[in-house]
Amino acid sequence: LLAPLWLLIALGVKFSSQAPIFFRQQRVGLNGKRFSIVKFRTMTHVEDRVSDTEWMPQNVERFTRFGNFLRQTNLDELPQLLNVLMGEMSLVGPRPERPFYTEMFKKEVPQYMLRHYIQGGMTGWAQINGWRGNTSIPRRIEHDLYYLKNWGFWFDIKILAFTLFRGL
Repeated sequence: LLAPLWLLIALGVKFSSQAPIFFRQQRVGLNGKRFSIVKFRTMTHVEDRVSDTEWMPQNVERFTRFGNFLRQTNLDELPQLLNVLMGEMSLVGPRPERPFYTEMFKKEVPQYMLRHYIQGGMTGWAQINGWRGNTSIPRRIEHDLYYLKNWGFWFDIKILAFTLFRGL
């Protein structure tokens, strides 16, 4: 059902950048297992060591014009549905983090590793409450732990509904 939208986005990415359409990055998921997350490319190509250890780009010009649109609408995240289908992610859960930051946060943030007891998600309680990107990690973990303690089918439905309405 999403193939026409994916095709349009892929064409937009290709025409706005010489880099590959998809961006892959290592993340840490359930029980600390690493996997490659897939996204539509929103920035110009950089070395993996930079994208793996840089929180937010220092040079905002790295975002393509079309990439800015994809980021604002969260459409860059659609390829993560492949991660969901492969069982590496869930639709809802704590956002999986890069290994570099997982190592750093587990030393600095109490209870950080508890979030790895469930499958990471495309969206989560922390994200719909504004704790994404370059925001407070302790507050994000607080929301992730709240999700862990209060998980339920209707809670996931609520998070998905908020994601759709706030994201688009």
